[in-house]
Amino acid sequence: MREKRILVTGARGFIGRHVIPLLLERQYEVFAVGRTEPIGIDPKVHWRNVDLFDAAQCRALMSEIKPQAMLHLAWNAIPGRFWHDPDNLDWVAASLLLTRAFADNGGQRAVYAGTCAEYDWSFSVLDEQTTPLRPHTVYGHAKKTLYELLAASASRLGISMAWGRIFFLYGSGEASGRLVPDVISALLRGEPALCSEGSQLRDFMHVEDVARAFVELLETSVTDSVNIASGQSLPLRDLILKIGSYLGRQDLIQLGARPLQAGEPAELCAVTRRLNQDVGFRPRYSLDEGIAAVCSGALLANEKR
Repeated sequence: MREKRILVTGARGFIGRHVIPLLLERQYEVFAVGRTEPIGIDPKVHWRNVDLFDAAQCRALMSEIKPQAMLHLAWNAIPGRFWHDPDNLDWVAASLLLTRAFADNGGQRAVYAGTCAEYDWSFSVLDEQTTPLRPHTVYGHAKKTLYELLAASASRLGISMAWGRIFFLYGSGEASGRLVPDVISALLRGEPALCSEGSQLRDFMHVEDVARAFVELLETSVTDSVNIASGQSLPLRDLILKIGSYLGRQDLIQLGARPLQAGEPAELCAVTRRLNQDVGFRPRYSLDEGIAAVCSGALLANEKR
């Protein structure tokens, strides 16, 4: 049987690097794109050097490979910068052009990475079917705009479209400047981990589970938006103290050493009915198991330095 051909953008990113092996296991013929080919990529992956902001390159890519499926994960995710970066506008334009080229070359099933930042965060419970979309950042507005354009045009383009709204994630390969890797790095250096009071409730899911959720969503006929989250929220302090406990350095954790950011919501809880029931997905990692895996990997890497 001929393998199903899929295009993956953002294959070098935090989620993408965990998606690729899952697709290969499921017998997809994987084409991945980026400006430069990464070192050590699986030889079974067909890599293409493509600038997604270059319309001609995108059209040529789709004309060449004619994928039946597409998983679009690429976007600016630089910590501390992506929330209001003007290049969010460029990503909307590039994503629309990529989708048009995908459809024009026989594409059938496309799944995109959205964000919980599309929602109105004055609501504590975030449900795809009832919670208003009212972003407070350029990033959230850009993702919301792309989602609405795709949802309105998918049937006319002849494609099946699903939109996975990512909540909060952690795991191996996460960039510095984010909560989990920064706390781990500080504790491994024997330095204080300066944190907020940690009362904010958030839904965290291990990146390997996030990657698997996207692949399982891709393989269903589910359309429209689906929250990608565990369905369980907890105070950030619980997450931070779990890291300290595993590394044996709770003494270095300083809760309340940093102020809460202005306008930071007290509670963001994901409703995961569609993910659990329609997609049939359940996370494999509990939070304890996930934090143990991340800390164990960090300890091993630290020992090798």
